[in-house]
Amino acid sequence: MENSLSDTRLQKFFLKIVRQSFWQLGIYDATVASYVADVLTDFARSDNLYKVRGRAGRKADSIVEMLARQPGAADDQGGVLRERSLRKYTGDYALFMSGMFRKHVEGLGSLEYYIQEGSRSYWTVSELDLSLYRTGYFLYQELSKKFEYYSGALDYTRKAYFAPAPGEDPFAGFVRQIEGWMKVNITEN
Repeated sequence: MENSLSDTRLQKFFLKIVRQSFWQLGIYDATVASYVADVLTDFARSDNLYKVRGRAGRKADSIVEMLARQPGAADDQGGVLRERSLRKYTGDYALFMSGMFRKHVEGLGSLEYYIQEGSRSYWTVSELDLSLYRTGYFLYQELSKKFEYYSGALDYTRKAYFAPAPGEDPFAGFVRQIEGWMKVNITEN
């Protein structure tokens, strides 16, 4: 119960920040802002950020490793759902990393690849949702078509609200904000 309450508060925290920064950029799509806040909430927990495992059980921390784990032919509904889950996760991971940790991804020389694969993954999710008669397919089409735009907006969010101190590890600003948020909200319980 406490984890659920904490996640709800963390989601509200992210939603407020994402809406503010997206609206500053002229992005008024509340559904997309809510989805991006959900991605940030989910990936604030490292076990969710690295849920795909590579060879020998090692955490997959690149799009290439994740896609190497792609299930074979999705000829049954279970296979389709596994493929959808992997593609959604890949799109979310690409959005999170190319937005919140853009300098890190650029340093790897992988920004364009992350943008392409993130867009491709969200498009695949939309197609699979259509085949499963799910109504949420439109959101994933939107995320796919404007992936680079939303990734850039998330980069702006990072710069505006989670900037590291000069010379600090690029992950530190984000972690510091989350740790500060957790201290404040845990003491309120």
